[in-house]
Amino acid sequence: MKLKQILIISMQYPEPKSTAAGSRMLQIISLLKSYRYEVHFASTQPKSEYSVDLSSYGLDTSLIKINDGYFDTFIKRLKPDAVIFDRFMTEEQFGWRIDEHCPKALKILDTEDLHFLREWRERQVNSDGHINLPKRLNDIALRELAAIYRCDWTLMISKVEIEILTKTYGISKHVLFYLPFVYKTKDLLDDKTPPYEERSHFVSIGNFKHKPNLDMVKHTYKNIWPKIRQRLPKAEWHIYGAYCPESVKQFHNSKKGVIVRGRADEVLSALENYRIMLAPLRFGAGLKGKCMDSMRAGTPSMTTKIGAEGIASPQNWPGFVEDQPENFTQKSIELYANEDLWKEKQQKGFDILHKEFDIKSFKDDFKTKITGSFQDLESYRHRNIVGQLLKHHHQRSTKFMSLWIEAKNTLT
Repeated sequence: MKLKQILIISMQYPEPKSTAAGSRMLQIISLLKSYRYEVHFASTQPKSEYSVDLSSYGLDTSLIKINDGYFDTFIKRLKPDAVIFDRFMTEEQFGWRIDEHCPKALKILDTEDLHFLREWRERQVNSDGHINLPKRLNDIALRELAAIYRCDWTLMISKVEIEILTKTYGISKHVLFYLPFVYKTKDLLDDKTPPYEERSHFVSIGNFKHKPNLDMVKHTYKNIWPKIRQRLPKAEWHIYGAYCPESVKQFHNSKKGVIVRGRADEVLSALENYRIMLAPLRFGAGLKGKCMDSMRAGTPSMTTKIGAEGIASPQNWPGFVEDQPENFTQKSIELYANEDLWKEKQQKGFDILHKEFDIKSFKDDFKTKITGSFQDLESYRHRNIVGQLLKHHHQRSTKFMSLWIEAKNTLT
């Protein structure tokens, strides 16, 4: 019996040691392979020196181009049974071609996080600081919501974002599937992490191509770390992150206790050496990989409501959740110095991972969702009237624009 073929289309190859998004993509790939699907990965960007070797996961890979007729030949030859679009931008570029040449292929969108929500919150940082949703949808929001409707269903990493889409924008839960970061938590809990007395200093981590991380580090450097250092003069703050810009490298100053370390080859091995993880995120969306990794490393964390969103409530956080720099600083110092409190917060992190993010809680449901969609795809699409309308409009407008660009590129 021929195995089902699933194509993943992305703008880049996964870099799990650089980004949380790269780690999540590998989790999805691993789940699909465990269901005995053939998985093919296509990217519009070539591999980097930090890209994971997908052949080690049993995947074939292809380099594709935007606005290029070769994709039509590629997709007709591959004939995938399902296509997963990594973020809405890939659905915009390739969705109409899938509809045209593989109309019976199941279409799944992986948002990673809601881009329009992240961008809206970024603008709010420079205004009144509120994180309420926009009353009028901007271009990014319209594009992202339209892509959700055009797909058969969408992978959502955060329960909070599912609530936003259903309650604020009227999207049916029927087309949203919750799949957060998932782990074999028994293996994590069996691995002993260093105890309190063997740890020291504070740490922050994040891919610096992601604007919330760059803002977080600059905010910490200016508004939080000087006050912590004043109270804990022997403590240091170590900064890790891929693609570290010169503006952050210039923060390195051992006299101020600021150590810029750059890329972490093994994130958990790095984090488990520290006593506290600082993540005062002022904007963002989705689940924060740094907070998940901090729990896995047994390192209590200080974050904000944005950082904790979708993971745990402030009352149950494996550390503390504070939005104001003064309170953030005070609780960071308290957590650093109080061993009993530290151990209590560390255990909360382990409990959250086991209760909310164990792979066993999601593995069967994800498989059932896919197989059920294969069996009932026609009626599934019949119920999605808005998606049919958007496909009709999008296919005509995007198709002819893409073909015009393709023809123009051929002539030049």
